[in-house]
Amino acid sequence: MKAGKKKQSKAKSKFVLRQFFWKWLKRFVLLVLILLIAPYLLIFVYKIDGVKPVSTLMLSETLTGRSYERTWVDLDEIAPVVIQSVMMSEDGQFCAHSGVDWDAINIVIEEALEGEASRGASTIAMQTSKNLFLTQTRSVIRKGLEIPLALTSDYVWGKERMMELYLNIAQWGHGVYGIEAAAQTYFGRSASKLTRRQAALLAVTLPNPILRNPAKPSNGLQRLANKVEKRARQSGAYIKCIYP
Repeated sequence: MKAGKKKQSKAKSKFVLRQFFWKWLKRFVLLVLILLIAPYLLIFVYKIDGVKPVSTLMLSETLTGRSYERTWVDLDEIAPVVIQSVMMSEDGQFCAHSGVDWDAINIVIEEALEGEASRGASTIAMQTSKNLFLTQTRSVIRKGLEIPLALTSDYVWGKERMMELYLNIAQWGHGVYGIEAAAQTYFGRSASKLTRRQAALLAVTLPNPILRNPAKPSNGLQRLANKVEKRARQSGAYIKCIYP
């Protein structure tokens, strides 16, 4: 009798453990599904004019008790030279692709296979998707999530809304987010009043906003700004999706 009770007790324990395991596995799977689906639902929310989303970096600032500066401005309140400069610096094919520059990605893959140093192939759509929905850590998994989000957001938002969102969430320094805060912080003027040179300096700061200061540019940053400024002057055909 005692042996039978022990067997029953063990069987009951295993059953309880199995129930516990499947219960938490289901919850975990549900959570993963929610995390995967939520960004796509938010893409449709962020399409609405007047919605002013914050980036994951801004959320991180808030959660850790740090303050940050961000003043939202509509696209038509931003000097055209800013859009020209940012596009020529960050994503010259912005108007031509559908969120992902496959040619650039193929080049990066080929270079990696040949053992050459890796370079960036992120488009503005990919950067915006990362800033709004993903972490900043670099990994193959994050890149895999980033690509479909970029394709979807580019299709849903269109180029003008994409550029507006990007310029209002991009980081330009410690606690400095968005083009208006950057213009005020570094040059003491609004985004609508930035000069071509100031716009170029802000554009080349984007790849490394923590170490680069557009108000006190190094010689290297000056040289990069010179190139971007020249490209921006000749960018007519490349920016037709914003300025037809």
